[in-house]
Amino acid sequence: MKIAKITILAAMALLAVGCQNEKKDANIPVIKDTQADLQADETRFGECVNATSNAFQLVQIDGDTLDFIVEEQYLDQNDSLVTGDVVCGGLYDGNKMAVMGTPGDEGMVVRKAINLTSLMGRWTSLDKNFEIKDGGVVESHVQNESNPYTEWKILNGKLVLSKDTFNILSIGNDSLYLENEKGIYAYKRQVE
Repeated sequence: MKIAKITILAAMALLAVGCQNEKKDANIPVIKDTQADLQADETRFGECVNATSNAFQLVQIDGDTLDFIVEEQYLDQNDSLVTGDVVCGGLYDGNKMAVMGTPGDEGMVVRKAINLTSLMGRWTSLDKNFEIKDGGVVESHVQNESNPYTEWKILNGKLVLSKDTFNILSIGNDSLYLENEKGIYAYKRQVE
C-alpha cells in the first residue's frame, strides 16, 4: 500500500512538472549541492512585462503574475535603510528576470532584480574568460585554467559561479561588477 502511494505521488509530481513546462520554459539554472543551497531560496524567476522606469510585472514560470515597484530606497527585513541600484541589467519587456521582493502597499518592492538576459554572454578580465549560457552552463575560454567556472545560478539574489558566491553590483551593456568577501571583480563583455 505504501509503495502504491509513493508511485501515485511520483506520477502526480511528474505530471505537474510537465504541465508547468508547457506554459514557459525559462531554463532556470541548477547547480548541485552548494553551501548556499542550505538556505531557502526566495528568488522569483520569470519574464519581465509592462516595464517602466519604476515598475514592472513578472510573469512567473507557473503563469502567476506579480507587480513589482522599484524604489530608490526601502527598509529591509531588519528595518535598515537600503539605498542604491537594486535593478541589475535593466528592465526590458520579454527579458528573463530573477527578482527578490518585499511586500509593500502597492505591490512587491524590489530588493534585488537581476536581468538574466543581460547577464548571459562572454565576460573577460585579466585572468578569466568565460561565457554564461542559458540553462546554468558556464564555458571557460582559458586553456589550462586551474579552477574554471562550469555552472551558475541565482540564489537569494546572488550569483553562484560553481562554488563562488557573488553579489552583483551592476550589469551594463559592456561591463559586469561582482563582489564577495575577497573583493570586487570587474569584467568586460567580449563581443564576437
